[in-house]
Amino acid sequence: MTRLSGKTAFVTGGAGGIGSAICSRFAKEGAQVVAADLTAEEAPSGNISSLRYDVTNEEDAKMAFETLLERWGKLDILVNAAGIEIEKTIEETSLEEWNRIFAVNVTGMFLTSKYALPLLRRSAGASVINFGSYDGFIADPGLTAYCATKGAVHALTRAMACDHGPEGIRVNAICPGYVDTPMLQSFFRDAGDIDSLKQSVRDVHPIRRYGTPDDVANLVNWLASDEARYATGQLWVIDGGLSAQVQQMKL
Repeated sequence: MTRLSGKTAFVTGGAGGIGSAICSRFAKEGAQVVAADLTAEEAPSGNISSLRYDVTNEEDAKMAFETLLERWGKLDILVNAAGIEIEKTIEETSLEEWNRIFAVNVTGMFLTSKYALPLLRRSAGASVINFGSYDGFIADPGLTAYCATKGAVHALTRAMACDHGPEGIRVNAICPGYVDTPMLQSFFRDAGDIDSLKQSVRDVHPIRRYGTPDDVANLVNWLASDEARYATGQLWVIDGGLSAQVQQMKL
């Protein structure tokens, strides 16, 4: 029997680099999955359904979970993976940009979780997995607003775990470091010597590489499963040892 057989899952940011890897892994483990994103792309598996979903839109959240209630009657796994990044200092960041990144990275997580909770309570063992970042612990230069949102996600995760643990709902956060996604590639594109920068990013990690979406999906899959039934309220850093070092290399 596969690890998630008979379970249902809703993944925001499901069309992104990490989100799509999570959806594919869940499907392989036997779950029925909704990949929710601004762009509803054709699903790669019969176990995966695509849904156009704006995490900042409260009506989208209401309608999505009303539909899932009719379809499944419950929800076992919620993954809040949708997120954006702004590469600016606080002085360079406009109020509009500040409000936008908080709307996607924090408020979107709040709205999705709020309307998912009635379905999660119907599960025999629900798991919520939020996406924080190692940038919620230590800061990369020029990512002020992004770092602030991830710190908020970490606090929100702990609060949700305390509030909803008695209802049988576990809540954890994944905190990735550098992962090979379109967001990371965008960071590389702004550099002069891209190959040199990519090698520098690898070398700053003790294991001399950055992560892949599948690396993250492996941990998410475990947290979603009953094998992690005693794990809740934690911030799971997966960064190749990057934040374990005393001093970071300046990239």
